[in-house]
Amino acid sequence: MCFHSKQSKAATEVENRFNAKIDNITVFKPRESINGFDYPLTPIIIDETPQIIANYGWGLIPSWSKDDEIKKFTLNARIETVVEKPSFRNSVNKRCLVIANGFYEWQWLDSKGKNKNKFAIGIGNDDLFAFAGLYSQWIDTITGEIKNTYTIVTTEANRLMAEIHNIKKRMPIILKPEDEIKWLEHHPIQEFAFPYEVNLVAKNLNQNSLF
Repeated sequence: MCFHSKQSKAATEVENRFNAKIDNITVFKPRESINGFDYPLTPIIIDETPQIIANYGWGLIPSWSKDDEIKKFTLNARIETVVEKPSFRNSVNKRCLVIANGFYEWQWLDSKGKNKNKFAIGIGNDDLFAFAGLYSQWIDTITGEIKNTYTIVTTEANRLMAEIHNIKKRMPIILKPEDEIKWLEHHPIQEFAFPYEVNLVAKNLNQNSLF
């Protein structure tokens, strides 16, 4: 799956890469490590305003949810079942680009995962890319606060990721630059399922070596 990512690039670099402007620079915070279970605000681009880089919370809260507890289960959405799952089916046509320049995954070295190798994964040269994402708007029934949230869509692992994420064998969908607009324009979601993939580079951080 994908619960740990990275977006360490400066605002100007992000804006230039995606040809869009950050709407709230005070919230924009480059980070070497982003933990999804902190439910952080991270930069995304939604289909309705592709010229704007907004900051949404990681962990999708469906509009019908009674509270925000569901977000701990919605950091990722499996592409194979996203149309069927109540948590995600209302967001299938609420597409977004989740901006990053890397993510982290752990390779289990034993059956219980007591020993692991940590990998940093990206597209090479520490370049920026976009995860395929879905978003939602939720209104807190108690406070009236509006929360904008998202999830990262995952698919079957390719050969590289199957060796790293060697238990569940999943990976986030990283969009090819030429397909980012297609994702935002709601091309059929299954077009982006495995074997759709980009070339990835992985570094074993425990051994400081490429994989």
